[in-house]
Amino acid sequence: MTQTRSRGGKRVAKPSRSAPARHPFRLPLILAAVVVLLLGVKGIQLFLMSHDTPSEVPDWVQQELLDVNPYSRPGTPLEEVNGVVVHYVGNPGTTAEQNRSYFAGLAQSGETYASSHFVIGLDGEIIQCIPLDEIAYASSQRNVDTIAIECCHPDEEGKFTDATYQSLLRLVRWLQEEFHLDNSQVIRHYDVTGKECPLYYVRNPEAWEQFLTDLSNTPVPD
Repeated sequence: MTQTRSRGGKRVAKPSRSAPARHPFRLPLILAAVVVLLLGVKGIQLFLMSHDTPSEVPDWVQQELLDVNPYSRPGTPLEEVNGVVVHYVGNPGTTAEQNRSYFAGLAQSGETYASSHFVIGLDGEIIQCIPLDEIAYASSQRNVDTIAIECCHPDEEGKFTDATYQSLLRLVRWLQEEFHLDNSQVIRHYDVTGKECPLYYVRNPEAWEQFLTDLSNTPVPD
């Protein structure tokens, strides 16, 4: 049985000595922990939704990933993808495999910093050099939020072969679907730094506009 006592003119219940001790901060702490847990789960969900990195590339892409090294594959996370940047290799007549080997060789030579996520060859072959969740050294200040594609070309003019062109359309269309990009987010290296790259599509801007038109008419590949 509890007793009452007067405090300031009011009758206040006096707890029994046998009543368990109360912890006034326990409930707020539990509620706070639940809120933190829910916010953490929500944050993870939002991160995964924004990251949107494909788990694997299509089987028509040949994966030959570079070893991690300071000069061509630094292993730096690519935290968001806001565009695709198209380049030309600038070395007429070379193959995709040769350009991939050049990137790999930088790990030993250290002569410069260069790489690309993909290289498309003269016969339309596509080699992946860098994972899609890591940066490549290709597009200067846009390295941090873009996927880079280097394209081989047969001569100094820099125009792509039809096989290279068709593979570029296919690859870019797939990347657009995976990263939810529109045509305005598909750009030339020139649009980032002013460098004449890809040369033919800088000196012939109507050819670049035609590429974007063709891209709109390209179905999403399997």
